[in-house]
Amino acid sequence: MADSAKDNDVIEEEEEEETTTTTTTTKKTSQWRKTRSTKTSATTKTTTLTTPAKLYGKDLSEYDDVDVESLLAQLSAEEITILAKEVDPDDNFLPPDQRCSYECTKDATGPLNRKQLIEHINKQAIETPDQPEFEPFVQGKVRGKKWVPPPRDARDIEAEEQIAIDLGEEYEHALNDATQEEIIDLAAILGFHSMMNQDQYHASLLNKGQPVGMGWDGITKSTQQKLFPMDPPNSTDVEESIKRVKDDDSKLIDLNLNNIKNISDEKLEQLFAALPQNEHLEVLSLTNVGLTDKTALLLAEAIEKSKTLRVLNVETNFISPPVIVRLVQALLKCRTIEEFRASNQRSAVLGNKIEMEITDLVEKNSSLLRLGLHLEFNDARHRVAAHLQRNIDRIRVKRLNQRK
Repeated sequence: MADSAKDNDVIEEEEEEETTTTTTTTKKTSQWRKTRSTKTSATTKTTTLTTPAKLYGKDLSEYDDVDVESLLAQLSAEEITILAKEVDPDDNFLPPDQRCSYECTKDATGPLNRKQLIEHINKQAIETPDQPEFEPFVQGKVRGKKWVPPPRDARDIEAEEQIAIDLGEEYEHALNDATQEEIIDLAAILGFHSMMNQDQYHASLLNKGQPVGMGWDGITKSTQQKLFPMDPPNSTDVEESIKRVKDDDSKLIDLNLNNIKNISDEKLEQLFAALPQNEHLEVLSLTNVGLTDKTALLLAEAIEKSKTLRVLNVETNFISPPVIVRLVQALLKCRTIEEFRASNQRSAVLGNKIEMEITDLVEKNSSLLRLGLHLEFNDARHRVAAHLQRNIDRIRVKRLNQRK
C-alpha cells in the first residue's frame, strides 16, 4: 500500500512538471491583450483574454454615469475656451464661426466696402516685391533639360516606306499635274471634309471657285455673319381694326395683330364678339399677344359661329392644354378653317391624354389641312399626319373634278 501511494505522488509531480503556464502581455493601439498558453503532453490549448480600454487609468464604463453638465459648470471661462478649441462639435446647425477654432480679437472696422477692399488687395499685390529667381531669364536660352523625342523604331519606318498605292500611270500623271484647287475639289467630291474648311467645301460643290489665298496651308477664318435689319414693330391700329371687323369691311381679309403686347382683354373680347357677324375676314393672326384661357374660350365660341375664317394662328401665348382641346373641338363646327396653329404655349408638353383627345378630334375634321402643334408621341403624330394627307388628297381630287 505504501509503495502504491509513492508511485502516485511521483506521477503527479511529473504531470506538474510537464504543465507549464506562460503569460505574455502585448500592447496594441489602446488595448491590452493577455495570451495564456497551456502545454500538455497531448495537446496545446490557447486562451485569449481582452481587457477593456481605459481613459486616465479608468475604464470607459465608469464614465457612463458622469454628469457632463456638472463638469462643465465647474470649468472657468478660459478652460471652456481651451476645451472648445480642441473639440469639434460636429453639428451642422451651428454657424461656421462657432465651429471654427480661430477667433479674431480685433475690433470691427465698419461695414464691408467691396470697392475699397479690392483696391487694397490690388495695391498690396503691386507693392509686394516678386521673389527673386535663382537664374535670371535670358530670351532664347533653354533653362533645364531640353526634351528630346525618343528615336523611332526602325521597323515602323520600314513599314511606312513599304506602304504604297499603285494608282496606275494615268491617275498618277493626272494627280502630279493637278493644281491645288483641283485637288481640293476632288477631296470635296470624295467627302474628305476634314481636309478643308467649310468655305472650300461649299465652293467646290457650287462650282464657284476656291477662295483666294485659302489653300492647304491657309489660315481658316470665321465666316462673316450676315446682318439683317430688325423687323419693324407692328403698326396695326387695334381699335381701328376692331371697328372694321364690326363694320364687316369687305377689304379687310387678313388681320395681323402679331407681337402687339398691349392689347387689353376688353379689346380682345370686342374683337371676338364681332367675328361671328363678319363675312369677309379669312386670316386672323394673334401670335404673341398675351392670350389667356379666359379670352381663348371666347375665341372658341366665336370660331364656332364664323363663316369665312380659313386661317387661325394663336402661337406663343398662355393657353393651357385643355383650352387648346376646346379650340380644336370648335373647329368641328366651323368647316371653313383649313389651317390652325397653336404651338409654343405656356405648357411645353401637352401630355398623352391631351394629345389623344386632339388626335380624335382631328380625325373627325374633314376640312382641316394643316395643324401647327407639337405632338410628342409617335402614335398621335402619325395619325394626325395621315388624316391631314387624306383631307388634302380629297380636296385635290374634288378640285380636279370641278375643273373638268
